[in-house]
Amino acid sequence: MELWIPITIAAAFSQNLRFMLQKHLKSTRLSVAGATFARFLYSAPLVALIVVVYMQLRGFDLPPVQPVFWAYVVIGGMGQIIRTMCVVALFSQRNFAVGLTFKNTEVILSALVGFIVLGEGLSLWGVLAIVIGFVGLILLSDAPGNSGPLLRRIFNPAAGLGLLSGLSFAVSAVAYRGGVLALGEGDTFLRANLTLAVVTAFQSVVLAVWLLARERGQITQVLASWRVAGLMGIMSMIGSLCWFTAFALQTVAYVKGLGQVELLFGALASYFYFKERSTWREVAGIVILLVSILLLVLAI
Repeated sequence: MELWIPITIAAAFSQNLRFMLQKHLKSTRLSVAGATFARFLYSAPLVALIVVVYMQLRGFDLPPVQPVFWAYVVIGGMGQIIRTMCVVALFSQRNFAVGLTFKNTEVILSALVGFIVLGEGLSLWGVLAIVIGFVGLILLSDAPGNSGPLLRRIFNPAAGLGLLSGLSFAVSAVAYRGGVLALGEGDTFLRANLTLAVVTAFQSVVLAVWLLARERGQITQVLASWRVAGLMGIMSMIGSLCWFTAFALQTVAYVKGLGQVELLFGALASYFYFKERSTWREVAGIVILLVSILLLVLAI
């Protein structure tokens, strides 16, 4: 078994736990931005510590940093902030399983962004997979209880948040792989996690400035919620370490394709932990999207 496979499964499992904790935080007095800030604030110091300890134990120096690395950090970091805020907001409008499925449109969008930015291939079968995926999206976007013309039903805030989160996930994933590759050919773990450390520090600063300017009381609430937020930070760190390492070992589309095992974890959490139930249309949309994603992975 190639190393990136178990690493990706571990990343998906950790990410699912992190989103469960973020959904719980959003149900408290934290705003969308506050819940997003908690994720980065509590994980950034841990990631930085791991990088420093790893470099000391292995006797490594910092790899040479190219200017393009910083561009990838900013693009990926901002994309991840947007995507996380969209997912947190989405959980308040649709159930956990549907929210995760919307988020996982990133695989389809990652293939398109990867083709445009990094030149990663997209075959005719890949195009077919994307078309099938949009059929699933239409079913998923038509929320229970909606009435009126089809176009009005599928173009709703939840669908918009889901697609924006998927696109932001795609952009950030491709940018992170670009950032890791921009650090040269050195140790894979060091390059992946140095990139992660720089990104999480950048994200923490950006969101702290935003909250100080617009939602000052949220920083106090984030600190007061340290028990749940701290655990979320640990899960975030583990998941991010695994994602970044997997991106360094394999293309984004393959990694994100296998990462769809997160949908299984999410469905179990939605049913057994949150006690949520999906309609037949939502289940059909989830299944069709999953088929399109797997077909896309096989086609690349």
